[in-house]
Amino acid sequence: MTDLNTLSYTEEHEWIAADGTTVTVGITDYAAEKLGDVVFVELPAVGTEIAAGSVVGEIESTKSVGELYAPVAGTVVAINDAVVDDPSLVNAEPFDGGWLIKVSVADGALDGLLDRDAYVALTEG
Repeated sequence: MTDLNTLSYTEEHEWIAADGTTVTVGITDYAAEKLGDVVFVELPAVGTEIAAGSVVGEIESTKSVGELYAPVAGTVVAINDAVVDDPSLVNAEPFDGGWLIKVSVADGALDGLLDRDAYVALTEG
């Protein structure tokens, strides 16, 4: 299980795990719960240049359709094909097997993101 305190978060309910200049992005358990049962995930192609804050995909559930926002700028270097094939992984394992994309980023790309305490305060507020 991922240590949730080592992650960064966005106000759009995404989590970011940094490993050098590559970050892994997914949606939080809070977002997965609010969405309901995820039935479809659309992700950007590997090699896509993304800008922070831009729409890069879509997550559809039995309740609604939500947009996936890029929490950082960079280049998509991997997508989670398992989630595309089995969208329920987003609900079952949002912080592990349910990750969505990996992005190659520049130094400082995580500046301004929330830590766990700030994110929890956001969801409880």
